[in-house]
Amino acid sequence: MPSLLPPFLALLCLGAPAPALKAPPAAGPDGSGSEEPWCPYKVGAEGAAGGRLCFRTPARGFQCQARACRAHRSPGGALVANVLRNGSVLLQWGPPRPAAGLRGFALNCSWDGTYTRFPCDSVELGAACRDYLLPEAHGSVRYRLCLQPRYAPPRPAPPAQCVEFRVEPAAMRDIVVAMTAVGGSICVMLVFICLLVAYITENLMSPALAGAAAAAPRRA
Repeated sequence: MPSLLPPFLALLCLGAPAPALKAPPAAGPDGSGSEEPWCPYKVGAEGAAGGRLCFRTPARGFQCQARACRAHRSPGGALVANVLRNGSVLLQWGPPRPAAGLRGFALNCSWDGTYTRFPCDSVELGAACRDYLLPEAHGSVRYRLCLQPRYAPPRPAPPAQCVEFRVEPAAMRDIVVAMTAVGGSICVMLVFICLLVAYITENLMSPALAGAAAAAPRRA
């Protein structure tokens, strides 16, 4: 009778079948993963290249509300600057065309001074980025932001999309809100006074005038 020990030892050595490896997420048309939640970027001070590599989560589904935000669009409509009431600016853009060979984006910033234009921090963004947040913008300053896609050679870079806007100072925003509230209260008070005057004229003054007109012929 053949021994069952060799087949049993072979099963112990082989063990259970190895689990199948999951395939990585399919790459999108721009070369990034379809489920990639992060946006890599580098910030260079005052137009200088390089900087430390950082990551941020995209603001997907953001919509500019009229009371808390003001949207400014580039002439081509591809770049939108959403100026929020807290002084920050959220930039949004769509996927460029063509998407093949896209390496990333270059964001250049400048603002108008009294006699000249000054550069802001330049930003290099990854190909998967579709928005970028400027945490704080100076009030009463006109900004100009330009976004340019970068492609692998020999494809030339397309023209940059630029948007200009001005951020209201925090004090001015508070004054506008206060004036709006006071103006609404004044309008309500004026309406109430007009209704009160109309009521007095209709119900109190009219009978007195009618009685005086009736008594006038009797005296004559």
